[in-house]
Amino acid sequence: MRRFLRHPVRLVPFGFLATILLGTGLLMLPWATNEHRYTPFVTALFTATSAVSVTGMAVVDTPDYWNPFGLAMITVLTQIGGIGIVTGATLVILLVARQLGLRNRLLVQAETQEFGFGDVRRLLLRIAATALVCEAVITVILTLRFQLSYDYPFGRALWHGVFHAVQGFNNGGFALYSDNLAGFARDGWITLPLALGAIIGGLGFPALFEAVREWRQPSRWAVATKLTVWGSAALLLVGFLGLLLAEWANPRTLGPFGWPDKLLAAFTQDAFIRTGGFNVVPTDALDEETYPLMIALMFIGGGSASTAGGIKVATFFLLAFVIWAEIRGEPDVTIGRRRVANASQRQAITLVLISVVLLAIGTVTLILMTENTRALQTLFEVTSAFTTTGLSVGIAPTLPESGQLALVVLMYIGRVGPLTLGSAIALNTRRRLYRYPEEQPIVG
Repeated sequence: MRRFLRHPVRLVPFGFLATILLGTGLLMLPWATNEHRYTPFVTALFTATSAVSVTGMAVVDTPDYWNPFGLAMITVLTQIGGIGIVTGATLVILLVARQLGLRNRLLVQAETQEFGFGDVRRLLLRIAATALVCEAVITVILTLRFQLSYDYPFGRALWHGVFHAVQGFNNGGFALYSDNLAGFARDGWITLPLALGAIIGGLGFPALFEAVREWRQPSRWAVATKLTVWGSAALLLVGFLGLLLAEWANPRTLGPFGWPDKLLAAFTQDAFIRTGGFNVVPTDALDEETYPLMIALMFIGGGSASTAGGIKVATFFLLAFVIWAEIRGEPDVTIGRRRVANASQRQAITLVLISVVLLAIGTVTLILMTENTRALQTLFEVTSAFTTTGLSVGIAPTLPESGQLALVVLMYIGRVGPLTLGSAIALNTRRRLYRYPEEQPIVG
């Protein structure tokens, strides 16, 4: 065990696990609930895992079940999870790069120009400052709106502003309302700041810092930044149009809204699908045709080294370029006059295939556990847990404890798994002094 933990990268899963267990213990205390009774272990574990993994999925009614102490613990766990994820991912990038040898280290440094190897402290301070400034701005906007438009006392308005700002930027998805944010679907002063916070937090700091620094010359962006920024913009547009068209006439979602409110609700819900986890329209009232679109968007997720989950935007579009190059018969995969390394292509394929297998196993497991015939809704719930999105069609609260534990495992794996897997693959890269003769097996 000592030899296993000697490498810092392997400490990341244990750090998240320790935080989850600590949060579980605190949430089990009787003074964390409104009824002042001990919370069942599975309920506390599910909530703590959901908060630390910044998922936002719940098995109890958050505002009715937890009292201010419990809600404060959820806020702290979400903040720790969000900041811990991005700083942990950043440190992993640096640590992995140090182990790759001089040539690969220079390649990594070229791709992550902001991450100098000598000034980790400055980098982490920038990450923390960016997160806190964004949360503070969202808090001010929400507090003023709650106080001036909804007649909340200042203390309550400030608490609601802080809670939702932390959840929004960290892509948590917990809300202080039983219908989440559905009651504010027509209020852009509430939903838009949270949507923009979720988008910024879901981009990832490597892409965010470089895009801000080189905003006048996007052509100079690294490949990962180009894939993340332009890919996220494309996915936002596709999701917005798809959601708007699919739900335009649905009387249970966007149907009763006027067209400006439909545009607002469709955009904000689209922003929350891949990252945020809030819902401004009832998720369980969506048309069947909308679920495949949302599942696909959740599976893709947000940017690398961000609070978002999924396989990551850069991974998805990298595979798209790989497929396009193969269809055209190109010998190399090129993006923006840069040739993508074969190792990166194999890593992307490995991550996607493992994720698909885990989703299939999780879906089949829940169906067998519950004898639930709603396969599409079950896949939606499993995808939401694994990608740490947090949207729910209402299946999680009705699951037996074994099913809820299965979702806990998926949330944990989905949060730390890709990070650990990616670093392990990179660290396992080695060069041999010989190569075997090449052969081309028949494919297809």
